[in-house]
Amino acid sequence: MRNVLVTGAGGFVGRHLTPVLENAGWNVKGVGRREIGDLELDMDWRQHLNGIDAVVHLAAKVHRLGEKGNDPAVNESYFRANCNATMNLAQQADLMGVKKFIFISTVKVLGDQNDRPFDSDAMVNPSDPYSRSKAAAEKLLLQKIKNMGTTIIRPPLVYGPYVRGNFQRLMRIVEVGLPLPLANIKNARSLLYVGNLADAICVALDAPPGIYLPSDNEAVSTETLIRTLAAALDRPTRLFPAPIVLLRIAGYVTGKADMIHRLIGSLTVDGNIPDWHPPYSFKEGIAETAAWWRTTKESENR
Repeated sequence: MRNVLVTGAGGFVGRHLTPVLENAGWNVKGVGRREIGDLELDMDWRQHLNGIDAVVHLAAKVHRLGEKGNDPAVNESYFRANCNATMNLAQQADLMGVKKFIFISTVKVLGDQNDRPFDSDAMVNPSDPYSRSKAAAEKLLLQKIKNMGTTIIRPPLVYGPYVRGNFQRLMRIVEVGLPLPLANIKNARSLLYVGNLADAICVALDAPPGIYLPSDNEAVSTETLIRTLAAALDRPTRLFPAPIVLLRIAGYVTGKADMIHRLIGSLTVDGNIPDWHPPYSFKEGIAETAAWWRTTKESENR
């Protein structure tokens, strides 16, 4: 049986990944904050890497609302956690003979919008401290790790049970039934159900090293996403049309320009990983997410 170390095993993706790897025959050693502490600090990984054949590095410092991208302390914090800590782990793993290292990056290293699907050859264009720190880690991994097979996975927006952040906020808005001026939005965005990401990581462990951008294999508009989510939550869809220029202006006036940009812009990826096909459709992923959400809300109301 092969042994894999998963960092961030107790997080959103990690809790879905562990059973997938175990079902595929891997012996999973999961570590989280309790075992490894603060990612921004140097760490001796040897006790965790002993006997390990592969590493999946999920642990990261993620973007938080209210953080200022021009704050030097914020930038330094991201680089210590997402770049320096990643290289520390990878270099120790390489020295200890680990055969495969999978780094979970983000599609945000390529920018926030595109006219054609991003692929592994797309030019890097990060725009915030989080994506810049991930892009820096990618570059160093490809430059400095010579013996260990290195794979970089750049997921688009990931959703599923236990999701947080913007997707959870969208679910709350849809559940309340607030009218949204998004009926005219005919953009295209790649999404990735967390079950599909877990399966993609599992397949990538045996695929050739490379840069992969998995997705649900069907790009959807913001309007389609909201209507599908509302149907899964058994809530009415209250969408009305509004000129895109007015949405952009409203975004700047309210300080929500980035959020509006994501809602109306397009961002798609090629979804290619050798011998991989997403096991769940977009509608199945949304249905699973909605079922978890309803159960969560029922528990909160007891």
